[in-house]
Amino acid sequence: MLGIRQPSRPPAWSEIRSRHHATWTLPFHKLEWYLQWIAWALGNWALLEVLEYLGTFSVLIAVIFYFAESGDRTRQRHYTAWTVINTAQGKGGSGGRIEALEELNGDRVALTGLDASLAFLRGVNLSHAMLSRCSLEAADLRMSVLHDADLSFCNLKSANFRDTDFERAKLSDADLSSADLNGANLASSDLSRTDLSNADLRNTDLKNIRWDDITSMRLANVFGVRNAPDGFVAYALAHGAVSAASDDEWSKLQNTVRP
Repeated sequence: MLGIRQPSRPPAWSEIRSRHHATWTLPFHKLEWYLQWIAWALGNWALLEVLEYLGTFSVLIAVIFYFAESGDRTRQRHYTAWTVINTAQGKGGSGGRIEALEELNGDRVALTGLDASLAFLRGVNLSHAMLSRCSLEAADLRMSVLHDADLSFCNLKSANFRDTDFERAKLSDADLSSADLNGANLASSDLSRTDLSNADLRNTDLKNIRWDDITSMRLANVFGVRNAPDGFVAYALAHGAVSAASDDEWSKLQNTVRP
């Protein structure tokens, strides 16, 4: 705490007058002398010291209340974020959901069971998110960040994940049928028992993926996949996947194969 400096008693005016011989400066020195006396008088006034202590005490009380209410403020922020998400459920567009989801995830709130079908969430950052059993069906998540996220048992059917980062993501038992994964980073992700039928895997990075017992690769497009594990492309093609550079070529192959 900063203490009030006790000024020393000012000298008599005669002493000040004797130090200065220029007549024109005397009014200024006289004013300074008066101010010194006022400062000295106030410096000995106990009320000012009491007020200083009260000011410091009020700051301390404000700090205590701020931290004491931090939990309530956090709960209120989370409630507001969930309200935004639930109000926009089943609707297109963002509706403020990108910011709401990022805020909740930043506070490590589990997003398990989230329903953001049809949502426009392009560029959302949900790294390390707990999204198990969510629904992002037909949602737009192009260029999003989902590395290290738990997306197990999620409905990701027909979602747009172009150029999205799924590195080390858990996608086991997820439905990625008809999903657009063109250019996505799936390095070290877990695709165990995942449904990739009709999925666009062109130019995806498949380095070190876990692909045990993939449910379906039927008509998935594996053209230009990068860093695929040994045997993956051969397995995919043997189980109904195709390799087509253009959308037209792929569409023809899809139309050729009857359900």
